[in-house]
Amino acid sequence: MKRLPLLFLVLLSACSQNAPKAENASIPTTAQRAAFLPLVIHAATGDHRFTVEVALTEKQQEQGLMFRKSLDADSGMLFPMSPPRTASFWMKNTLIPLDMLFVHTDGSIAFLKANAAPYSREPVSAGIPVAAVLELRGGRAAELGIKEGDRVDWGDCDRPSPSNPLNFCPR
Repeated sequence: MKRLPLLFLVLLSACSQNAPKAENASIPTTAQRAAFLPLVIHAATGDHRFTVEVALTEKQQEQGLMFRKSLDADSGMLFPMSPPRTASFWMKNTLIPLDMLFVHTDGSIAFLKANAAPYSREPVSAGIPVAAVLELRGGRAAELGIKEGDRVDWGDCDRPSPSNPLNFCPR
C-alpha cells in the first residue's frame, strides 16, 4: 500500500519535468519568426511605402492574416511565389477586409481585389501566374489611388546590388 503513493509521486514528478519543455516548444525559433521587408508601390499618385511581413514557409502562407483583428495602414503581408504560379486566396477565418494585389513577374499589379469580405470562402485569383500576392488593409489601395498596372518592388532595391534573396527589384 505504501508503494502506491510513492509511485504516484514519481509519475507526477515525471510529468512536471516535461512541462517546461512543452512551454519552450511554443516559442518560435529564428526560422519560424516573421521576416519583414520594406515595400514600395509606384503609383500615379506617388510612391507608397509599406513594411510588410513575408510569409515564407508553407505554414506561414496557409495562416496568412487569419485571426488578426487589425492591420496598420502602412503594413501588410507578402506571399512570394517562387516559381511564379497561379495563386488562389480566400478569406476563411480572416476577421478584417483586405485588398489583395497580385503582382506580375515584371513588378506590375496584374489584378487588385479590393475589400475582400471577411470569412468569405470565394476564391480570389488573377487567373495567371504571379510573382507574389500582397495583402493590405481593406480599402487602403483606393485611399492611396493604387491601381492595376502600378509597379511594386520590395527589399533593399535602393542599393546598387541588392544582396538579400528576398528582394524583388524588377527594372
